[in-house]
Amino acid sequence: MGASLIIGTLCGFAAVLLKNLVTYTYELITSWSFGTPDRANILYLMYPMIGIFITVLWVRYLIKADLSHGVSKVMYALSRGNGKIAPHNTWSSLITSSITVGFGGSVGLEAPIVYTGSAIGSNISRLLHLDSHLTKILVACGAAGAVAGVFKAPIAGILFAFEVLMLDMTMFAMLPMLVSAITAAMISYFYLGQDATFTFTFTEPFSLNKIPAFMVLGIVSAVACLYFFRIDALVKRMFLRLKNPFVKVVIGGIILGGLVYVFPPLFGEGYPALNKLLSGDMYSVFENSFFYNLSSNNIAVVIVILSIILLKSFATNITCAAGGVGGVFAPSLFIGGFVGFFVARLINMTGILPVSESNFVLVGMSSVMAGIMFAPLTSIFLIAEITGGYDLLAPLLISTTISYLAVKTTRKFGVYANALAKHGDLMTHNKDYSALHFMDKRRILETNFYKLNIDGTLRDIVRAVENSNRNFFIVEDKEGYFKGVIVLDDVRQYLFKKDYYDRILIKDYIRYSKYFISEIDEPMEKIVKKFLGTDRYSIVITEKGKFVGCLSRANVFQAYQQYIRQNSSDD
Repeated sequence: MGASLIIGTLCGFAAVLLKNLVTYTYELITSWSFGTPDRANILYLMYPMIGIFITVLWVRYLIKADLSHGVSKVMYALSRGNGKIAPHNTWSSLITSSITVGFGGSVGLEAPIVYTGSAIGSNISRLLHLDSHLTKILVACGAAGAVAGVFKAPIAGILFAFEVLMLDMTMFAMLPMLVSAITAAMISYFYLGQDATFTFTFTEPFSLNKIPAFMVLGIVSAVACLYFFRIDALVKRMFLRLKNPFVKVVIGGIILGGLVYVFPPLFGEGYPALNKLLSGDMYSVFENSFFYNLSSNNIAVVIVILSIILLKSFATNITCAAGGVGGVFAPSLFIGGFVGFFVARLINMTGILPVSESNFVLVGMSSVMAGIMFAPLTSIFLIAEITGGYDLLAPLLISTTISYLAVKTTRKFGVYANALAKHGDLMTHNKDYSALHFMDKRRILETNFYKLNIDGTLRDIVRAVENSNRNFFIVEDKEGYFKGVIVLDDVRQYLFKKDYYDRILIKDYIRYSKYFISEIDEPMEKIVKKFLGTDRYSIVITEKGKFVGCLSRANVFQAYQQYIRQNSSDD
C-alpha cells in the first residue's frame, strides 16, 4: 500500500509534466503563425516531420530501444517478463511522446504515460525486492495511476488495468490500485486545475425514442473501428518495405504534414477540436482550413467531417510507422467524437428525429474507443468521468455495447492485444488457459532417463535397470534421434535369464506412439490433452526429433497450481 501511494504520486507528477511539455511545445512552435481563419498555417507542412525526426534521433542514438506500442509492451512484461520493465522507460517515453505530439504527430499521450507509470511501478518493486506477483500488481498500479492522472479519472484507470492489461480483479490488487489512481488524480487536480479534460454541458436529456438513433451510432462506430484496423494493417505493410528509418521519417513526415495542413484538426491529439464539437462550436473546427467558408453548408460539413474521420486513421498509423512515439487512445476518442457528430448531423438533416449533436459526440467517443481497444467498461466510465456525463449512461451503454460486440464478431483481439496474440504472448482472464500457455516446459522437464541404442540387446536393458530407478528407458539411434521407449514390464520376464541377454534385441520391443510424444514447441494445452482419459503419467518431449526430457502429470499439475496461486492471490 505504501508503494502504491508512492507510485500514484510519481504518476501524477508524470502526467502533469507530460501535459505541460506538450502544451509548451505546441505554444512555442505555433507562436510563429502564418495561418488565417480561411487559410492553414503553412508551417504545419514541416512541424510533424521535425517532431518525428527529433524523436527518431533520440530513440536511435540515445535510448537505443524500441518505445513504440507502449501498452502492448506493458502487457508483454506482465505475461512474459514477470513485470520487469527497463528503468529508462520511467522517462524516455514521456519525453519522446511529448516531442512527437507537440510537433503535430497525430497520436495520443496515453500509451506513453501508461508505459511510464508501469515502468515506475516495476522499478519501485525492483528496489523493494518484491516477488513477481507483487511486481505485476505494482505495474498495474502504475498503469492505473497514469490513466487516472492524465484524465483525472480514477475509476477508468482501475478498469483499464483489469480490462486491457487483463489483471485479475481481486481485492488484493484492487486496494493498491485505488490508492495509486486516486493519488495520481488528486495531484493532477492540484496542478492542472479541476476542469475536466473535455468541456461538456448537458443540455438535452436522454429519452427512449432516441434509442434507435444511438443503436445506429453503435453500428457506424463499429464500421469506423474495422476501418481503423484495415488502415493499420495497410500502413504497416507499406512502411515495412522501407528499411532505412530516415526514409520512413521523410515519407511519413511529408504525408502527415500534408494531411495536417489541409485538415488542421488532425494536428496532435485533436482534443481542442473535440472540445469545440462538444460545446456545439462546430464552426471553430473549420478555422485555419481551406474549408472555412463552407462551414455553413450542411452537405459540405458532412463531407469534411467524414474526410477527417477517414484520414485520422491514416494520420495516426503513419505517425507511428514513421517513428513517432504515441498511442491510439486519443485517436480513438477523436475518431469516435467525429463519428458521433457525423451521425447526428445526418439524422438531423433528415428531419425525422432531432438529436443533440454534442450528446452523440460524447457517446461516439466511448463507442469507437471500446471497439478499437476492446475495453467497453473503461470506455464508458472514462467518458462519464472526464465529462461528467453520467446522465447519458444509458446511451453510452447501448451504443458502446453494440459497437464492441459488432467488432468482436469479426476480430478476436483489440489493437493492443493483437500482436501479442499472434506471437503467443497474450495473458488472458482465462487462468486455466494462461497457466498452461505460459508454463515453462523446459523448467519442469525430467531429464534423468537412461538412454539405450536401438541396435542394443537385453544385456543393455539389464545394465539400464541396474543404473536407473525408472520403469521405462529412452531408445535412440546412432545420430541421437528418438526412436521410442522400452517399458520394463515388457521384458521383465527375461531379466534373470542370461541365455536371452544377447538373443533379445531392443528394436523388437520398442514402443512408439504419437499419443505419448510431443515436440517442445507444441502448445501446452495440446500436450495436457494427451493425459486426459488415459493412465499415462509421462509424455516424451522431443526437439527436432531428439529427446530432451519427459513431462510428468505430477510436475504439470504442480506448475499449474503455482501459477494460479501467484496470479490469483487474494490474501
